Amino acid sequence: MKKYDIIIAGAGAGGVFMAYELTKSGVDANILMIDKGAPLEKRVCPIKAGKTETCVKCSPCHIMNGYGGAGTLSDGKYNITTQFGGDLHKFVGEEQAMTLMEYVDEALCSMGGADAKLYSTASSDLKTKCLQHDLHLLEAKVRHLGTDRNVRILGKIFEYISSKIEMKYYTSIEDVERLKDGTFKVVTKGEEFQCRDLVLATGRSGSKWISKICDKFGIEQMKNRVDIGVRVELPAEVFKHITDDVYESKIVYKTKQYNDLVRTFCMNPYGEVVSENTNGIVTVNGHSYADPSLHTGNTNFALLVSNQFTEPFKDSNEYGESIARLSNMLGGGVLLQRFGDLVKGRRSSERRMEKCFTKQTLNATAGDLSLVIPKRQLDSIIEMVYALDKIAPGTANEDTLLYGVEVKFYNSKVKVDENLETSMKGLYVIGDGSGVTHSLSQASASGVYVARCLAGKY
Repeated sequence: MKKYDIIIAGAGAGGVFMAYELTKSGVDANILMIDKGAPLEKRVCPIKAGKTETCVKCSPCHIMNGYGGAGTLSDGKYNITTQFGGDLHKFVGEEQAMTLMEYVDEALCSMGGADAKLYSTASSDLKTKCLQHDLHLLEAKVRHLGTDRNVRILGKIFEYISSKIEMKYYTSIEDVERLKDGTFKVVTKGEEFQCRDLVLATGRSGSKWISKICDKFGIEQMKNRVDIGVRVELPAEVFKHITDDVYESKIVYKTKQYNDLVRTFCMNPYGEVVSENTNGIVTVNGHSYADPSLHTGNTNFALLVSNQFTEPFKDSNEYGESIARLSNMLGGGVLLQRFGDLVKGRRSSERRMEKCFTKQTLNATAGDLSLVIPKRQLDSIIEMVYALDKIAPGTANEDTLLYGVEVKFYNSKVKVDENLETSMKGLYVIGDGSGVTHSLSQASASGVYVARCLAGKY
């Protein structure tokens, strides 16, 4: 059994930036990072490679797993804020959280991101316009790297850390044991490793696995939410006056009908809609690129309704998965519907889609989202579309496209202390898998923070 000082389970944003900071600090420790996905150069989705038009459910999914995590082939968007994207500030303090995210931004710029514009959503004109229509704009600084630039930057970080950090890919951790001497035994298929400190950084896609480990060791977890919604796609001109100014607008709306909160999420100007595979379930997301030659004529963003449950129901992720499975069953993957068809109570047929002026960027099955998404969430989404139409006329156009479903799974919040260490000494949980962070910036910052805690220890 090979021995290490530190093992990092997961090579997503949290794990990568932890490895970066440990390398930079020159810590005297043997470190192993394990991920069930592929190395960066082999993370190629068959759809993007032109081998298929629909998701074939690769295992593991190249979009969700591998070096860099789910953020690698995403939009490369880093929101520097504590207003959304997680609760890291509740553990390390507001000032420290912002300082850590600024540090991550500096590191990204030093690795090739400096020419990416830093936007700010603190636009008084847009904020005022939103408030006039019962919409609330959240403030953040936004660095948009783009999927293409983001991959190049992560490649440079890999080159930087590879001399210090040993990495294993295509490797799933099957079990974790606590040994009598207080160290951990990490069991994979055919191999076992021992370490003094174990950091769980498996991201959202590893939330079930983290819950399983926490249950085994009696580590307390608090119920979290699941966000269910659709991805909206429309001509880029509709949101151009907003995206050219602030790039991404995080807008929250409280519905009149149910008093539910609906928010925009992951806005991709001139981007494309993509599918992704989470634990065998196909959901939808969006990307955009820095290279203008890769731009489309559309903008896409998610509209998400937050769902928090009370006793006796506890498994919010299972609720979200069941809705996604229903979409997969009816559409063979992602469903697509024109907004005009949805409000008229009719399915979008292939004939109706042929007459649609908005050209879809993802090959999806035309259908009826009302057969998949529960009425309450769907009513809230429709109300939000009409609210956004007041600040971006054209949003509620009949040919606005809705892809479903988009689900954001959150791990139950693992109980950790101010060092993000669990009640089991030496076991840390960082990134989105902890339930503490929900964004690239905060996940990366949590990795930096724990790296500094461990660097001092060694």
